[in-house]
Amino acid sequence: MQGQQVHYELFIRRTPGGPWTLDMASENRAGVVATAEEMLASGKVAAVRVSKETLNPETREFKSVSILSKGATEAVKPKKVVENRDPLCVAPQDLYTIHARERIGRLLEGWLERKGATPFELLHRPDLVEQLEASGTDLQHAIQKVAIPEAQARDISVHELIRTFTSLVERAIERLLKDARRGAMPNLDKEGFARAAERVAHDPERAYLLGAGVAASIAPAKSWSDKVSRLLDLADAAPVAGPPRALALQTLEQPLAEILGAKSGLDNIIGQTLDLGAQLAAMTRLAACDVVDALMRIEPSVAKVMPPQSEAAMRLSKWLAGEDFQSVRAAIARRVVRELNGPRRLRPGDAAGEIEIMRGLAMALTAAAGAGSLLNVDDVQAAFVHRSRTLVTSDFVEAYLGSGQKSAREETEALIWLVENVIGAANKRQAGRYLAAGVAALRFEKEFRYGPDTAAVKLQKLAYLQRAVARGGLAPEDYGPIQVKIGEVGGLVEADARLVPTLARATGSAGQKLLLMLRLAAGETAPLGPAADRARQEAVRLARATETRTELAEYPERMAPIRELITQLGIAA
Repeated sequence: MQGQQVHYELFIRRTPGGPWTLDMASENRAGVVATAEEMLASGKVAAVRVSKETLNPETREFKSVSILSKGATEAVKPKKVVENRDPLCVAPQDLYTIHARERIGRLLEGWLERKGATPFELLHRPDLVEQLEASGTDLQHAIQKVAIPEAQARDISVHELIRTFTSLVERAIERLLKDARRGAMPNLDKEGFARAAERVAHDPERAYLLGAGVAASIAPAKSWSDKVSRLLDLADAAPVAGPPRALALQTLEQPLAEILGAKSGLDNIIGQTLDLGAQLAAMTRLAACDVVDALMRIEPSVAKVMPPQSEAAMRLSKWLAGEDFQSVRAAIARRVVRELNGPRRLRPGDAAGEIEIMRGLAMALTAAAGAGSLLNVDDVQAAFVHRSRTLVTSDFVEAYLGSGQKSAREETEALIWLVENVIGAANKRQAGRYLAAGVAALRFEKEFRYGPDTAAVKLQKLAYLQRAVARGGLAPEDYGPIQVKIGEVGGLVEADARLVPTLARATGSAGQKLLLMLRLAAGETAPLGPAADRARQEAVRLARATETRTELAEYPERMAPIRELITQLGIAA
């Protein structure tokens, strides 16, 4: 122990299960132990612990030994949550909830697609139920697919849960067939939708009964668009006010949401020949037609990407613009966001069009999200961050630039446009790397130095590119080096043509030459860098010349733009 330093540390726990905190440290063992005993006896703490800390002089590490531990020193174990092991659905009525219908739609997706029906129709049409029951394996497989994960989650026997679900399905089928045989279902074609809604409005099973009438009314439809038209016909014939109208529209909302939430149903409404980008644009306009139509009137880029609406879509959008079918609008909006997060290209074979449609969609969806509760702004932003990731892959950029078909300046402008239209810090940074590589390429320098344009035109183009780089949303550390490189190329162009000395010796008034130099120095007609610096030096010389001062005194109207540029550049005349 000789040569080793020893001290004692007191740790306290204020509440059972709480964290240990260091309260004191001392070389007096008896004092630390006594303090620990006093604190525990006073009831101020739940537990105390005293440890002996010995420092090894060679390794400079402490060796800890516990010499006292009293109170609630063990962590409190959380109580095990007892999960409810009862099945989610126990009565036939439970199958008619929105969550149950969504589950049914996923489990029987293939069968419903072949029959051209929705889960709402299956639950309300006796003929569909009989066909499903007669199919044998489809219903059995659906029950198995839902029973196996439920059994694992609830720690119940799979066979027991299959028996439970089978019994539930049999009772639901028996109930529907029995009600159909005794004529309890409304016949909307004979009775009329408004009268039927008013008649059953106070019945405990009103939603079920009116739903059966709606399902029977749209059963003869030959296509999804025909079903939507029939549903909108019923909406037009709904009661004018009161609980019957609310019941009628809520009942119609269920099959509408299911039709428009499914791929085949919505495609049949907006057009099946459209590419994904046009489909999403049409869906966005359908779900938020009031906002999108207003945006189209003031933003040509949005109007350009919006496909024309079909007659059925125009009629549906008028209904969706109101407050009656909010879940239908939400179903369409969810599909738009889901597709944006998917891997499919918006405009296959047209990389420039991909950026164009994405920009239009971003503006439309952001406006729709900001105008109400249809979409969450964060969800929209996350979807476009994901979509932007596909625009900065090497394959996409190569297809976008056209493999050398564009000039170096055109490629730079295209890459600046790409930078402006992707979002997300990582995506911006990756797009900035492509832009930096293009500007740093020898091809870019040679095209501007030895191209056919005059030096003044080249410098003006470089100045435009330099300003555009800063507007793309890149971080200063990313766009700064790109601007410097453009400025260096501008310096070479000016030096090759000796533009500044030539303009300084040219015939003309001193005021005009000063204005030209100031515009070059300010980055208006030349990129900031060596060329602008040389123009600035010449501008300082001209501003101090007696000839220039005399002329400007004679023509004070010329001083306004010159004074503005001098102030901007900080030149002392």
